[in-house]
Amino acid sequence: MSDLVQITARPRLPEWLRKPETHFESVHLLKRELRQKRLHTVCESARCPNIHECFHRGAATFMILGNLCTRGCAFCSVPKGSPAKREFTLDPEEPEHVAAMAAEMDLRYVVITSVNRDELPDGGSHHWAETVRAVRRRLPHAKVEVLTPDFCGDTDAVARVLDAGPHVFNHNMETVQRLYARVRPQARYQQSLDVLAFARRYQPATLTKSGLMVGLGERVEEVEELLRDLRAADVHIATIGQYLQPTRRNMPVAEYVTPERFAAYERYGQSIGFEMVFSGPLVRSSYMADRVEENAVSARRD
Repeated sequence: MSDLVQITARPRLPEWLRKPETHFESVHLLKRELRQKRLHTVCESARCPNIHECFHRGAATFMILGNLCTRGCAFCSVPKGSPAKREFTLDPEEPEHVAAMAAEMDLRYVVITSVNRDELPDGGSHHWAETVRAVRRRLPHAKVEVLTPDFCGDTDAVARVLDAGPHVFNHNMETVQRLYARVRPQARYQQSLDVLAFARRYQPATLTKSGLMVGLGERVEEVEELLRDLRAADVHIATIGQYLQPTRRNMPVAEYVTPERFAAYERYGQSIGFEMVFSGPLVRSSYMADRVEENAVSARRD
C-alpha cells in the first residue's frame, strides 16, 4: 500500500487557494512573444496558478532544454517524452533567444529552469552555462537565478552551471524523504541534498535555495526534518507551497494545508537559521523570486 494518504474524491478547493484569472491580454501577448522565439516557460508547462499575476507584471521563468522531460514525476504536468523523438534535439539558438527575450522584457531578475535531460552525457549543463552567460552578457546589471535538475548527482555538471555566474542556485527537494519513491521515483533524497551542499561549498558567495510542496500526505514532523536537512546542507532560502493536482493524470491532493500551518512552517524555518523562508498556499519556487532574494541578502547583511 502506498505511504500516501488514500482519498476517494478530490478535496474541495478552499477559498485561500482561489485566485482569479484576470489578465488574459497580458498572458496572451507574452505567450505570443515567447512562441516567436521558440521559448518555453515552466509557468505554462507546470500550470502555475500565479501565471496571470506574473505575466501581467512582466515576470516569467524560462524553461530551457526544450519542453519534454525524461522523467515522470507524479506531481508534474511538464510533457514527458522519449529521447528518440525529434523534438528532443537541443536548439542551439535557445541561449541567445532567452537573453533576447529577457532584454525585451527589461528584466532585472532572470529566473531559468529546465526539464531533465538524463539522456545527455552532461545532463544539459553546457547548454545551461551558455544560457546563463548569454543572459549576463545581454543584461550585465540583472541578477540570474537558476533552478536546476539534480544532473543525476554529477557535481561536474553542477560546477559548470555555477561557473557561469548565477547569483542564486536553486534545486528543489519537492517533498519529504518518505514520499520520494512515489513523488520523484527517478530522484534520490540524499542526492538532491548533496547537490545543494556541493553548490554551497563550490561557490560560497552564491545564495542557495530549495523548495518543497505540502499536501502530498507528509506529516508536520517530516517537513521539519526536511527543513533541518536543508540547513545542514547550509541552504539559505526555503520556499514552501501547496501542491495542486495539475491534471487528472497526476497524483491527487491528499490535504489542503491551512495558512496557519504555512505560517508555522515559516516560523520554524526562521528559528533554525534560514535567511529567508517564503511559505504560503500559493508560493512556488520562483514566485516573487526577486523579492525573496532581496530579503535574503538583507538578512545576510544584518
